[in-house]
Amino acid sequence: MPLSPADDLLVHQTTDTIDYVFTSDRNFYDRYYFNMHSCSDELFLVTGMGQYPNLGTTDAFVCISHGDTQYTVRASRELGTDRLDTRVGPFSVEVVEGLKTLRLVLDENEWGVSFDLTFRGVIDALEEPKMQMRQFARVSMDTSRFAQVGSYEGHLTVAGQTYEVTPSKWKGVRDHSWGVRQVGEPVPPGITVTAQRSAGFFHNWIPAQFDDFMIKLMFDEDAEGQRMLDESAKVYNIGIEKPIERFGPPRHEFSYKSGTREIEKAIVRFRDANDRDLVLTTQPLRTVYLAAGSGYIPMDGWGHGYYQGPLVVEGHTYDMGDPAVRKQYALLNETLCRFELSTGEVGYGMHENMCMGTYKPYGFNAADAVAP
Repeated sequence: MPLSPADDLLVHQTTDTIDYVFTSDRNFYDRYYFNMHSCSDELFLVTGMGQYPNLGTTDAFVCISHGDTQYTVRASRELGTDRLDTRVGPFSVEVVEGLKTLRLVLDENEWGVSFDLTFRGVIDALEEPKMQMRQFARVSMDTSRFAQVGSYEGHLTVAGQTYEVTPSKWKGVRDHSWGVRQVGEPVPPGITVTAQRSAGFFHNWIPAQFDDFMIKLMFDEDAEGQRMLDESAKVYNIGIEKPIERFGPPRHEFSYKSGTREIEKAIVRFRDANDRDLVLTTQPLRTVYLAAGSGYIPMDGWGHGYYQGPLVVEGHTYDMGDPAVRKQYALLNETLCRFELSTGEVGYGMHENMCMGTYKPYGFNAADAVAP
């Protein structure tokens, strides 16, 4: 239990030093996520960083959808004992003011993607419901997360172009999650080989940003459409003295692009605190495919928490204008959308969506089924 600079902070939760977490579960993680857009279909950036104390690793990535290409840069290193050290190769994250302002940096590199961006929250961070799941007797997921929409300032270089990022135009959402979920290299499956292979998972996470507020929707369902978790709320910007408004359970109507499971249009209905129907309609603008190199979906030997060595930095490009390429990676989709509320407001943001395996409500009656 070596001491580190974090041990000088009044943050201890156990009798161990900070480099030891409360559980020995190898799947413990602590992760930042950010996305950024210009309230248009110009480009979409998703970046993140995670630490995996029981795997001894930390990694970071950025994926940018620009034109027909997705640009991915990623890095991994041994974690060491200093949990305050957030540099991973050319990446770093600095908490300038907790729950308000963070600085994200990707130094110039051989792949021509770099940025120096400051995120400032425009709402107070919203704590989400805890996510807890078991598979047989073992805890497979036990996570906490908060989300926050905001604005960005700084600069970004990609595809030979440099963008001056100004807070009046460049928006996005961030989250911070931690706990237990599957990370690191696969382990022997044991009794889980007896689980049904046709099982499905339908996941949606929608932080819709408007001028004065955020509409936050989240819902997860199993293969039969049984709801596992949901949330719907309206959170006003800092400076608008109104409480969080909690809504009823979201009800969804999705259409998918033919031959895929990529959303063509989404309609989500819910009831406000006065029992009035509200409708959010989403029009997709462009998508970052997280399976293409980010580590969220392990591929080609790279996944969250995988040991790559003392330090490895890589860059890749993906031709997402090719439907055959896109089909390989359309698994966990960060879809930039234009949002319209039935009350007339228009906003922008991201619809994170996944429809894996069997999902009967939309006719995906086999794991490989796609929209007609």
